[in-house]
Amino acid sequence: MAHHRPFQIIGYHSCDKEVGLKVINGTELLKPSKNSWDWLGNGIYFWEQNPLRALQYAEEAALKKQFFAGEITTPFVIGAIIELGKNCLNLIEPDSVVVLKEAYKGLEEIYKKANKKMPVNTENNRQLDCNVFKHLHKSRNENGLGAFETIRCAFVEGEKIYPNANFNERLHIQVCVINQDLIRGFFLPLPTEKFNPYLNKEFDKDEAKKRYGV
Repeated sequence: MAHHRPFQIIGYHSCDKEVGLKVINGTELLKPSKNSWDWLGNGIYFWEQNPLRALQYAEEAALKKQFFAGEITTPFVIGAIIELGKNCLNLIEPDSVVVLKEAYKGLEEIYKKANKKMPVNTENNRQLDCNVFKHLHKSRNENGLGAFETIRCAFVEGEKIYPNANFNERLHIQVCVINQDLIRGFFLPLPTEKFNPYLNKEFDKDEAKKRYGV
């Protein structure tokens, strides 16, 4: 599907320190996210080339400021070498966008026939998006089409950096890995004092609350 994309990317995953160290040591695997609010559907999520945003998210999840199914006591970031694979739904490309549009139409038709209301996106709870991707994967399996291994998409987030700007504070690219075999390895991002400030010290929740206005 994706013809013009990087073959391999560096992704960063937000997690708890205990989990992150076990993954790096090879004693534990990351578990795919299967939440109703996951905007790219089920899979393991990474921030492409963005360790600082991964740290922000981990801190906010620890403060319960983000949708997060698990529990983060000590915010942590692990890096990963990821191959996007031969079947990447790269939503920065027009062809991939067409595929997703068709998936939405198919899901809409199912809900119309059942006389039910479509799921909706509400702020960070993106149930519509999640259901569109679930329908996409299901329909491809039923029609004997190759399963998507990864999904890559830009995400506009945060406040505009100045009035009427086209740039937002938290604009980023996110990658959802469905085929875990495409994760070639994990590592501890350097410098640790910048990307993992809580590796050797406690996470000060009160200080973090002040920074994030919680």
